[in-house]
Amino acid sequence: MMKVIIILILFMTALPSFSQMITYDFEKLDSLQKVEKRNVMVFIHANWCKYCKAMMQTTFKNKTIQQTLNDQFYFIQLDAEESKTILFNGRAFSYLPTGNKTGSNTLALELANINGEVNYPTITFLNPENEIIFQHSGFVNVNDLSGFLEHLKLASE
Repeated sequence: MMKVIIILILFMTALPSFSQMITYDFEKLDSLQKVEKRNVMVFIHANWCKYCKAMMQTTFKNKTIQQTLNDQFYFIQLDAEESKTILFNGRAFSYLPTGNKTGSNTLALELANINGEVNYPTITFLNPENEIIFQHSGFVNVNDLSGFLEHLKLASE
């Protein structure tokens, strides 16, 4: 019996350290905004992008970043090469082939476009009305993302 109690205590104390990023889908965003208005962070990435993978393994594994995004933003990961049609903001965004087995989703192209260029990774922040309020392309470390999140939090208050 004592072993069971000790195991339960260990399990319950370890539970808070397993924080995880909550991710949402574009299709559910309208419903979420009706319940609680929040800015949205979209992480636009590609499977072949080494900097995208590095951000997933470092920046988005940081507990403080996870907590801030979970508490104050709606976080969406968008695979730039997503082949399914995405319904968002009253529009349908579809896959646009660019060659033999290559292409991009038009939503990724729209949200990652900064001054006429599309690069990955890109983070795009939207306000609750789905308007772009900030974009950044390239690898973002924990300190820089913390700064972006703090700035956007202050700007929306």
